[in-house]
Amino acid sequence: MKSWIMALLGSLLLCSAVDAELKSGIDPKGFDPSVRVQDDLFLHVNGEWIKHTPIPADKSNFGTIIELSDVSQDRIREIIEEAAAGDHERGTDAQRVGDFYKSYMDEARIEDLGIKPLRGELAKLDKLATSRDVLRHFGYLQTVGVGTPIGFFVDQDDKNSTQYLAALIQSGTTLPDRDYYLGDDPKYVKARQALTDFVTRLFELAELPDPAGAAETVLDIETRLAKVQWERTQLRDANKRYNKYSTDELADVTPQLDWNVFFAGARVEGVDHVNMMTPSFFQGLEKILHDTPVAKWKQYLQFQIIDGYASALSKDFVDASFELHQKQLAGVPAQKPRWKRAVETTAGTRGFGVLGDAVGQLYVEKYFTADAKARMDVLVKNLLKTYQKSIDELTWMTPETKSRAQEKLAKINTKIGYTEKWRDYSELVIDDDLVGNLRRSADVEYRRMIDKLGQPVDRTEWGMTPQTVNAYYNPGLNEIVFPAAILQPPFFDATVDDAVNYGSIGSVIGHEISHAFDDQGSKYDGDGNLQNWWTDEDRIAFRELTEKLVAQYAAYEPLPGKQLNGELTLGENIADLSGMSIAFKAYQLSLGGKPAPVIDSWTGEQRFFLGWSQVWRRKYRDAEMVRRILIDPHAPSRYRANGPVMNLDAFYDAFHVKEGDELYKPPAERIRIW
Repeated sequence: MKSWIMALLGSLLLCSAVDAELKSGIDPKGFDPSVRVQDDLFLHVNGEWIKHTPIPADKSNFGTIIELSDVSQDRIREIIEEAAAGDHERGTDAQRVGDFYKSYMDEARIEDLGIKPLRGELAKLDKLATSRDVLRHFGYLQTVGVGTPIGFFVDQDDKNSTQYLAALIQSGTTLPDRDYYLGDDPKYVKARQALTDFVTRLFELAELPDPAGAAETVLDIETRLAKVQWERTQLRDANKRYNKYSTDELADVTPQLDWNVFFAGARVEGVDHVNMMTPSFFQGLEKILHDTPVAKWKQYLQFQIIDGYASALSKDFVDASFELHQKQLAGVPAQKPRWKRAVETTAGTRGFGVLGDAVGQLYVEKYFTADAKARMDVLVKNLLKTYQKSIDELTWMTPETKSRAQEKLAKINTKIGYTEKWRDYSELVIDDDLVGNLRRSADVEYRRMIDKLGQPVDRTEWGMTPQTVNAYYNPGLNEIVFPAAILQPPFFDATVDDAVNYGSIGSVIGHEISHAFDDQGSKYDGDGNLQNWWTDEDRIAFRELTEKLVAQYAAYEPLPGKQLNGELTLGENIADLSGMSIAFKAYQLSLGGKPAPVIDSWTGEQRFFLGWSQVWRRKYRDAEMVRRILIDPHAPSRYRANGPVMNLDAFYDAFHVKEGDELYKPPAERIRIW
């Protein structure tokens, strides 16, 4: 007989444990039998795949998630090219999708135009005469999607989750992190030289004066900006990032920056309060702004405009952009085919692109079923129930905080597959000019954002398209979100035994739930407000546990002399450990006290962990690894596979891990959080 959970799942979930044709869901072809699972779970499961699988020439890294993204991309290409081949009424989404794609693929016209589409924007810089003019132009460039030292956006008010709030954050640099400007590592020195070469090349191609001087200017300004930027570990701190001021009070923080001038340039009216997320950066910026001659700011902004649109210009500009952003900074040897770049720009990758939701509607109609959503609904409910039980069993948390944790858990909203409210593109005009299309898209999306001010928070809004292979937790909305494209093998497969699905998509579900209780997510209450709901005693106990996790990951060295930043990756590491712990408990519960079937010589417990490891199958180019170590809050895949299991007793039991094995930790040293 099945347990009550299995009865609930019934035919919705996976194959019966007594089915003679039951499949394991494990791909043994990637296994390296020379590596013991007790020494390195990641290499045991993925070692042969890593040895024999080259990274495609147009990619910085490659693995399971990238393979699924490629599948999604091929599907999207088919959808988009069908739209491009049709004759659609003007003003329909099909017309917009098809005509935008055609404008991207029209290489002959793009080559003929060269830099001409940007001449108007560049000419506007000639009118800048004072630092006040420069500040106003920083505001204006927000509306056309061009970067400046001031990052401006509208999001939820972290301490009033029902309202939107304007926000300001540090920006303005081209290289991936401030360390690239300030460090003496040869890789950083090489990156700085690549940046100056890039600026020089763009100015030459655009036939602008003094290319070498402009390159020197851009590097100098960006280096000074980097010196006053916050480090990424500081930026993770939700409390430090919340600094709400009235617009009048901004003058007390940065008396030489007239924010009314910036907002006028940005076409924002009626802003009464702002979250200045990085105040010390803006105090540094006001000095940099006023100490730098306007002529040098013009060169800086000329570069920002051309760099921002280089991928939409003629081949020489595209090649120059690729040389810096992909080849030098990510180690990618070959440019993506034009159709891939066109598809990504149309439909988005992790963002929305120009028409991401318009494409997403067609993607969902064709590739996402109600049955898949129903299966995920059941899995999520199962994981939430297991989390509820786990909180009650915690030994380090007091009853008072447990009660509040349960309240927050009960308020988590789940979004699966796709949005209930698609984006409206009716104001977006798509013609046959690529740069014009991109500028109009930037303006429409900017206005979409600005129009939120003064409105109640829309809790139906999604932060990803359904064709995105990813998932996320949003602390301000207290929600977990799983786009349609991640709900496919090896993350989720309705034809295989339960163990692998719990080890893969189950652990991902658990991961996203646990972000509500990681070192930063735990600072938000169940309604999404930034406020402390912990007792001091519990917060201290939690910090002691997480500091051990910081130390564990800080000891990992993906490249010689390049160790992970345990503070930067802490939230994701907490989520991986907690998600796996909860998912394994949910899997055990699903067995209803009966032993899991042995399939292909693996027990159910073993398949759970093998399934976890195979979804993190990935390899990186060295330049990409350097970049990720500095900026990525996720640990590289090898450590995502190996790091959590060292702390899970179930892994030791499943594979008889003992003292002397590489993945062994004494029981007293194993980190148990949720």
